[in-house]
Amino acid sequence: MDYFFNFEKLVYLTGKKPEGCILCLVRDGSPDVESLIVHRSEHWIVSLNLYPYNPGHLLVFPSRHVMDLRQLSAEEWMEGDAITRLCLDVLDETHGPVAYNVGYNMGLVAGASIDHLHQHIIPRYPREIGIAELMAGQRVLVQDPRETQGILVKAFSLRA
Repeated sequence: MDYFFNFEKLVYLTGKKPEGCILCLVRDGSPDVESLIVHRSEHWIVSLNLYPYNPGHLLVFPSRHVMDLRQLSAEEWMEGDAITRLCLDVLDETHGPVAYNVGYNMGLVAGASIDHLHQHIIPRYPREIGIAELMAGQRVLVQDPRETQGILVKAFSLRA
């Protein structure tokens, strides 16, 4: 079922926020934030992005609160690399994108609206831009993020 998702990230950026780091609150299961976690490892958490660019848009972040890649231990770094590869494999299986954008934003000026290191994994599909995006400033998502969460939780569990 297709639906419109009002891409209201500006409201998130300028609105009232819960006390503390939002990704630490997600990590800790706080009722003050919405959790879209799909996988956890010893040192990393994989979550759907609450404001996705595309279906399957993931945030991959360390459990430990750090703000810079250089603060990761060697073990965290290696596990983070393995988690990134796992995410790509799972998204290939579940969503079949034709390409990806993968990267970290470190610092507000670089686009990091959250002061907790996190990597974006954005699946890319042919012909993504639709008339609703051009005319109304809204994204057309072909999959409800909660449906995406169910699909990905199952896919990650099969690889554990």
